[in-house]
Amino acid sequence: MTALSSYARLLRLAGPAYVAVAFLGRLPMAMAQLGTLLLVSTATGRYGLGGLAAGCLAVANAAGAPVAGGLADRYGQRPVVLVQSLAGAAALTGLTLLADGGADGPLLAVVAALTGLALPQVGPLARVRWRPITADAGPERRRLVDAAFSYEGAADEASFAIGPALVGLVAVALSPAGALLTAAALLAVFGTAFALHPTARRTTSGPHARPTGRLLTAAFTVLVVAQSAVGVLFGATQTGTTVLATQAGQPGLAGLVHAVLGIGSALAGIGTAFIPARVGQQRRVLAAAAAMVLLSWPLLLVGTLPALTAAVAVLGCAIAPYMIAVFSLGERVVPPGRTGAAMTALASATGIGYALGSTVAGRLADTHGHRAAFAVTVAATVVALVLAATQQGRLTTALDAAAEEADATGPEAVPVAGAAAASSGGTTDGTAAPTTAAAPASP
Repeated sequence: MTALSSYARLLRLAGPAYVAVAFLGRLPMAMAQLGTLLLVSTATGRYGLGGLAAGCLAVANAAGAPVAGGLADRYGQRPVVLVQSLAGAAALTGLTLLADGGADGPLLAVVAALTGLALPQVGPLARVRWRPITADAGPERRRLVDAAFSYEGAADEASFAIGPALVGLVAVALSPAGALLTAAALLAVFGTAFALHPTARRTTSGPHARPTGRLLTAAFTVLVVAQSAVGVLFGATQTGTTVLATQAGQPGLAGLVHAVLGIGSALAGIGTAFIPARVGQQRRVLAAAAAMVLLSWPLLLVGTLPALTAAVAVLGCAIAPYMIAVFSLGERVVPPGRTGAAMTALASATGIGYALGSTVAGRLADTHGHRAAFAVTVAATVVALVLAATQQGRLTTALDAAAEEADATGPEAVPVAGAAAASSGGTTDGTAAPTTAAAPASP
């Protein structure tokens, strides 16, 4: 099965409506962070406070996401996502009204945190659904799940291109407050639609399903830290972009410039499905981290919006392959029934990294300008590379152990990478493999 035929079959299995709803449902999360940063910075005139509010939103979302993911593993996604979508829409509206009404900084930070706690992680939970969606695909199921993870990585990047761009457009046409109200409306409509879609029914076996097995292993911890590094990259780059755009007298263009980061990343994400299966995911993480280091340095030299646009466009080409490999490894090394918690935990790591990156970059930018913010971006890529280079053996061992466990579960198990492939530095299929054929009952 080719990559193109895999994508076509996934579309047939899930249906165009599901693909559209799952994509639009993740836009509010992509809009909320930059929207909060721009709204609070504009209302108070302080980049540091804007970065703090956006960071509080991201940290709270990161703290709540694994809990929501665990509940979705046990009770199904429908009730969890439905409650979060409605609560998140109300919280975004409340944050907007308070900021527009001149509320003080501490109150805005608290409300931003409550908003982040309510926002659902549609992207990670959409990844979980592909296993039951492809349950009847037979021997082609593994290739389809591989392609699904590549698509989801690209969809995440596209959402973080379109989301900030939409924030910028609405901020220019109306106001930063209008941008967050738009995010609230999208979440109320499409978050609810994602929760109520029929595929949500297939993500649990009932309220008494109890996921078993240890989630936080040494290998998964490595992946959490690796994903945190790319979160720092996002937060610092977004802050630096906002500072430079504001200094140029066009703060509304910050979202449009930052959106370019996701365009190249989304295209690269789609392209990962064409990478030969013999190239293992741990090798892909290493190669993508090296590319991020190489491509982030030009940010330290930019001083105009056109130059920044070009720099972030090129940098984006390395981000989606890195994230897809991290999420794919995460899906492999966790026990059956823990997929929802694992995917949301990795998303949480992104949020924690974003909070750290935006907060540190915001404070540095207050005194040293946009280049100081972009220095945080470069530092994050170096951390990602060092981690990927030093943990290759641990990740390979974890993949091998997962393969042995899958083989031991019986004939209904769908095997993942075996010892021979791992010892050669690759995997049998190169990307995320489904764990068991009984995935419709338990993700």
